[in-house]
Amino acid sequence: MHMISYIIWNGSSEIFSFGSLTLRWYGLLFALGFLISQQLLYYIYRKENKPERDVETLTIYMVVATIVGARLGHVIFYQPDMFLTDPLGIFLPFQFSPTFKFTGLQGLASHGGAFGILFALWLYSRKKKPGQSYLQILDRIVILVALTGCLIRLGNFFNSEIIGKPTDSPTGVVFTGRVTEAILRNPNNLVETIGITKDDESSVTSSGQAPIQIYLFFKKGISREAAENYVRTDVKYILTHLPEFVNESPLVAINYEIVSEAEGSWVTKVHTFGIVRHPAQLYESISCLFLFAFLFWYWHRYQLETPPGRIFGLFLVILWSLRFAYEFLKENQEAFEGDLPINMGQILSIPLVLAGIYVLIRSYQKPSNKQTLS
Repeated sequence: MHMISYIIWNGSSEIFSFGSLTLRWYGLLFALGFLISQQLLYYIYRKENKPERDVETLTIYMVVATIVGARLGHVIFYQPDMFLTDPLGIFLPFQFSPTFKFTGLQGLASHGGAFGILFALWLYSRKKKPGQSYLQILDRIVILVALTGCLIRLGNFFNSEIIGKPTDSPTGVVFTGRVTEAILRNPNNLVETIGITKDDESSVTSSGQAPIQIYLFFKKGISREAAENYVRTDVKYILTHLPEFVNESPLVAINYEIVSEAEGSWVTKVHTFGIVRHPAQLYESISCLFLFAFLFWYWHRYQLETPPGRIFGLFLVILWSLRFAYEFLKENQEAFEGDLPINMGQILSIPLVLAGIYVLIRSYQKPSNKQTLS
């Protein structure tokens, strides 16, 4: 145990909502990744005197391959029952029951996106004339994939998803955004605003538990009795049903204090325990950013003198080796993974690392002849 130094992340996953439509940070960062990548690809093609008109075609291939591949990958690897129970839900970003709602695609697997991109670019390369071989195209595209991966993982952080395991590390994070959203979206909501703080005088345990305080500022006109009843029932229910973010025992009455503000409204201070977790999304996001910088530097230095497959091989080995390692710090996405010696993310990373080693070795076996312009 040691004095806590973790941070509390209480950010919202949403930018704004309009009716049933919601713009989320994840969706914005996902789209931004493709927009920035397209501009970088224009730059690469101009530097190599390649036809810029091909960039628009490549962008379409990439967007479709990433979304379709990532979605199918998630369903095949993690939720295969959806093919029988909810086939329309695989690609339709809507919920029809109990009410109609735009939900977005719930679940995208990066491994599926990787296989989708490999297949789509193979199809693309078959239509191009010599000078834009499959490996040469992959060498350029993976630079952009690393940057897009950085932004997507940042979106996962905003969404408080793909969370890490509990830790007492000083880099730990308590994700409380889902708690705030659940309280404010509660049909019986009586709260105007919410504030969450940590107890700087307490310690975080080796299992990642740390005391936090949730301040609930009730709307004007709400009586003390109604406020206290709301805390004892609705808030207690919400906290006990978000065990991945807070540790609130359902067997003990909720611990809170209530005071009156000058304006006559009530404020309650709820004492509970947050779960400090590895910010695995940020680990991967930062790693992807450094990988992008390294690959872009490597391409910029050698450009057409780079043996086909060299950058692609480096990308596969570095990215998926890091992914394999980071999985030890992350919670499993599905319950069945607990019965496996290593989780699904690690199982799927192994063939990609091996493929990268093979491609990298082949790139060193061939002479570094200057690549053909096209």
